[in-house]
Amino acid sequence: MSNTQDDNYDELIKYRRQRAHETLAEIPFLSKQGFYNTAANRLYYACYYAAVALLLKNHITAASHAGVKTMLGQHFVSKGLITKESGRAYSNLFDNRQHSDYDEFVYSTQEEIEELYPKAQQFIEEVDKLL
Repeated sequence: MSNTQDDNYDELIKYRRQRAHETLAEIPFLSKQGFYNTAANRLYYACYYAAVALLLKNHITAASHAGVKTMLGQHFVSKGLITKESGRAYSNLFDNRQHSDYDEFVYSTQEEIEELYPKAQQFIEEVDKLL
């Protein structure tokens, strides 16, 4: 890659990491307002943005959300670079987002958000250390 391409890559990684942190910061507000489904969605996306930044940093491509989950597991969780607990948390957030976006009558609760939020924080902290 040329320096210009490297700079663009670095900017994209920085942008994705920033989006992860901004999105995570939305969760307490959404939860306080009772927007639990939206909070669950944003929890997933916060982690997704961090995961994409990590894949970009390591020049790993994924063509879909499921591909990001697979590449994360294959290149980071299976090698112990991300804990199995955080890998499971990402998978659970992925599944929750799939169900809430595509299934009928799925409602997230305050208790779910309170359980998932620290797991999402932990996942993003682990990714940050690798970035």
